[in-house]
Amino acid sequence: MKKILSIHQKPEWTAYVKNALHYDFYHTWYYHSLDSSGVAILFVFEENEDYIAFPLLRRQIPNSEFFDFTSVYGYAGPISNKNFRDLDDGLMERFKTSFLEFLAAGKNVTVFSRLHPFFDQQFLMEKFSGIHSNGKTVAIDLTTTIETQRAGYRKSVKEKIRRLRKKEYEVHLSTDLNDAKIFAKIYAENMRRIGARENYLFDEAYFVNLLTADEFDTKLFLVFKDNHAISGAIVVCTNEIMQVHLLATLDAYLFDSPAKLLTDEITVIGRKLGYKYFNLGGGVNFKEDKLFGWKKGFSDLCYEFNSWRYIANDDLYNSLVIEKSLDLDSTVDFFPLYRISEVAS
Repeated sequence: MKKILSIHQKPEWTAYVKNALHYDFYHTWYYHSLDSSGVAILFVFEENEDYIAFPLLRRQIPNSEFFDFTSVYGYAGPISNKNFRDLDDGLMERFKTSFLEFLAAGKNVTVFSRLHPFFDQQFLMEKFSGIHSNGKTVAIDLTTTIETQRAGYRKSVKEKIRRLRKKEYEVHLSTDLNDAKIFAKIYAENMRRIGARENYLFDEAYFVNLLTADEFDTKLFLVFKDNHAISGAIVVCTNEIMQVHLLATLDAYLFDSPAKLLTDEITVIGRKLGYKYFNLGGGVNFKEDKLFGWKKGFSDLCYEFNSWRYIANDDLYNSLVIEKSLDLDSTVDFFPLYRISEVAS
């Protein structure tokens, strides 16, 4: 049986997420309610006690009567009450048929979804075409001892953390919602420095909403120097996983790299709270760049990160790309290609 839940059906959405074997805060109703870039839906296919649920954002394609789907910022993709490795193959095939019928009936051209590196979603998505390798994410294993973890740090990371402690940088786990305003200012300065796109310019209310959400546990860590907060991170904790959602440092303190001490201290607290993994994420656009190398300084534990890029209607897709005077054979790593000008503008 197929269901399409809207963002107005919070209890039903939340029940499917909570009953999933594996899920992250990116799948929750609350996180989707914060995203205004599209109309959030939860596509559900279920048979007896088993189900597959797929959260997506539906967007109208400008100057057309057609639509496409994307995922929220972060690691999303489908979830189920069972590991995808163990799901009945027939159920997955019938999910595929139902989902494709849904796409065809709604004038939908493409689907883009970031997949979760810790889950086995590829066992389902391989039923379709369009799995795309986006590189790797870096994680720290919190089930080891802190001594084993730190022994795996790059030498330069160990030395930098030692110097930061000597300079009396301190990391605090905030319990005051008013500190969201402090982090918002640090984050805004960081975004201006790197020239971030508008959809990454979150305001204070966004951080307050995350910190007060009841479907996951959001923590605000701040680094202080001389009693002033100069760096911080929003870390979201769901089930066994801690995720760095957002991290920022004031320009004047970038040289000291206080985020290295911050990362180390988060793992100390994470262990005490019983989490098993601290996911640091990947590089910019998930490339193995300088940021990825920075994260690798803490751990060699990497997970494959994939996205799903599916064309539901080839003819429409091609016409939309040509309409934008773009090359159908372009090797630019962007999907769907007909939306690339929206990012460039």
